[in-house]
Amino acid sequence: MINANGGNIKIFACNSNRTLAEAIAKKIGLKLGDAEVEKFSDGEISVKINETIRGADVYIIQSTSYPVNDNLMELLIMIDAMKRASAARITAVMPYYGYARQDRKARARDPISAKLVANILTSAGANRVLTMDLHCAQIQGFFDIPVDNLVGSPLLTGYYINKHGDELDEFVAVSPDLGSVTRTRRFAEKLNIPIAIIDKRRPKANVSEIMNIIGDVEGKKVILIDDMIDTAGTITNAANALKDRGAKDVYACCTHAVLSGPAIKRIKDSAISELLVLDTIELTEDKKCDKIVASSVADLFANAIKCIHEGASISQLFD
Repeated sequence: MINANGGNIKIFACNSNRTLAEAIAKKIGLKLGDAEVEKFSDGEISVKINETIRGADVYIIQSTSYPVNDNLMELLIMIDAMKRASAARITAVMPYYGYARQDRKARARDPISAKLVANILTSAGANRVLTMDLHCAQIQGFFDIPVDNLVGSPLLTGYYINKHGDELDEFVAVSPDLGSVTRTRRFAEKLNIPIAIIDKRRPKANVSEIMNIIGDVEGKKVILIDDMIDTAGTITNAANALKDRGAKDVYACCTHAVLSGPAIKRIKDSAISELLVLDTIELTEDKKCDKIVASSVADLFANAIKCIHEGASISQLFD
């Protein structure tokens, strides 16, 4: 057991991604804390902490993925339980931060739900948030507590270097929209490959229309990069357009595999040869297919938790 800032370190998990939580705890050299997160018959969430946490440095691992509202309430209630049990410090470890897409008023009378969730987490008693690849980095500014936003790109680029290191000169990194250009440029710099950009118009939510491809993809192997894939409309339309424009092979990668609605069918039917995802969201049986490959973020989160607990810089983890 490590002793440092905030007393003994304790790792707890709610129900959204216990497999990842167990892997993170194991890499730190701990077992998950003894807690029960269940539901009453009417659907209300019940949390019981079965060990002392007085004076402890507590980390609660919970992605707020589907079912989003249940998972968010589990996290909030557990934070409240920890605060009332006199934990010295409570860190909400959210590999996937739900509601992040509602980060501004795009139209009149729109809510800013990402800010609301930040307020609720703080009010519940969280002293710090540890997350990965927020949909917009500016969401860190919605909090009045420290937020560490880890980067998934090194894990993604590491996979392609290990698998395609001898043939990377045949690859082009492709941004599926204008909003992902910065992310794609950083990804391409790590692999030392050129980039291309897809200019698309989205007529309504979860529907995208390919308009134009900026860059040379003919005869190339391409990698589409995004922070999350939800219904997979954007990424599969982009893949099919790239194939139509002469791309040799189409690969895709993302940090957060939301994969809701028709996503799996679209991926199976698309020109994508392989989709690489990180396990910030648990890949349940209904989200698995032969084209999807998962890489774990457990090492990265375990190292981040150690650094936070020991009061060390975590900037080294962004490289």
